[in-house]
Amino acid sequence: MKEWLKTTISNQIIIASLYVLFALIASMQSLTGTKTYHEGGRPYNRYNNYTIFEKSFEHLKNNQDLYVLHPDDHWDLYKYTPAFSVFFGLFNALPDWLGLSLWNLLNALLLLAAVYYLPRLDNYQKGLVSLIILIELMTCMQNSQSNGLMAGLIVFSFGLLERNKHLWAAFCVVFSVFIKLFGIVAFALFLFYPQKWKSALYTVFWTVLLLASPLLLIDLDQYGKLYHSFMNILANDHDASLGLSVMGWLQAWFSVEVNKQIIVISGIVIFLLPFYNFRNYREYMFRYLLLCSILLWVIIFNHKAESPTFIIAMTGVALWFVKAEKNALNVALFISAFVLTTLSPTDLFPRYVRREFVEPLVLKAVPCILIWVKIIYDMLTLKRQDDMIVA
Repeated sequence: MKEWLKTTISNQIIIASLYVLFALIASMQSLTGTKTYHEGGRPYNRYNNYTIFEKSFEHLKNNQDLYVLHPDDHWDLYKYTPAFSVFFGLFNALPDWLGLSLWNLLNALLLLAAVYYLPRLDNYQKGLVSLIILIELMTCMQNSQSNGLMAGLIVFSFGLLERNKHLWAAFCVVFSVFIKLFGIVAFALFLFYPQKWKSALYTVFWTVLLLASPLLLIDLDQYGKLYHSFMNILANDHDASLGLSVMGWLQAWFSVEVNKQIIVISGIVIFLLPFYNFRNYREYMFRYLLLCSILLWVIIFNHKAESPTFIIAMTGVALWFVKAEKNALNVALFISAFVLTTLSPTDLFPRYVRREFVEPLVLKAVPCILIWVKIIYDMLTLKRQDDMIVA
């Protein structure tokens, strides 16, 4: 039985088939029925986030402001770059049932391909990572969000850097930044590889290309207005929300009056602590742990983190766990993450438990915070033993 299970998990075709199936199921669920976002409100489709992305292309080419409400098309604001709107021109021409399905498949299969592209993991470890994150990915796809794509781009950038493919690694990170600005943290990976000047030039190249892409559809005057509006919406995005983050946890557990800037700066300092040991830069496990740290950091220090974003954090958790020593502490941390982060938003937890304990106590984020601290500790005390983390 044990050998059969290992063989099944190691089978790439089975894992890929599961990912395709889950993406299509999520799409079919979203295509049925409508949803209201406040009592007595106007009904919208259940794939509202996809509609926000897809309609942004129409708004862009029609010289409309992307960053105001468009209640006739969708609920809520578009908060991404104009370049991301250009990208969604690929989906805008398609009927919703096909476009949404392809969007979810892109999120699922790019992340899966990124995991399988990682060096020094065998097929069993890659299959295990893929299964660990599948439920969390389903949450993301049911909300038709871009977080699977974000996780895939960051993981791919690491695999590409390990293979000295700096041009495409730079594209992955730059494109992630043009989706969500927190992708910029992944540039920390480039510090540990040679030919930094090439990476810098490639980064400039892709940045200029993506910045200029909206000019295929609009003139310079409209371009300037759009970016002014984009900067305004970013500046006003720091509202009272603390999200499923370190900030939200501190307030929920300790009633701390949270200063977001101080918490984020503290997080940056802790994130950078392992960088002092230059000798470790040549160690694969050090760089691998940095990837895990980045995937967790961008969520737990994000004041806007919500449940569907945790596919990024859980990818970091899964990658860390498959390489970590299976001691009592590491196993306990992983189980707590799988139960509280992945399973707590599902129907396995009664609604009363979710409403009265999981949500107010920010329990979805807590295991990820603890595992991130453990990863920092692992990086600071790294020893190598057959490519396994021993700390």
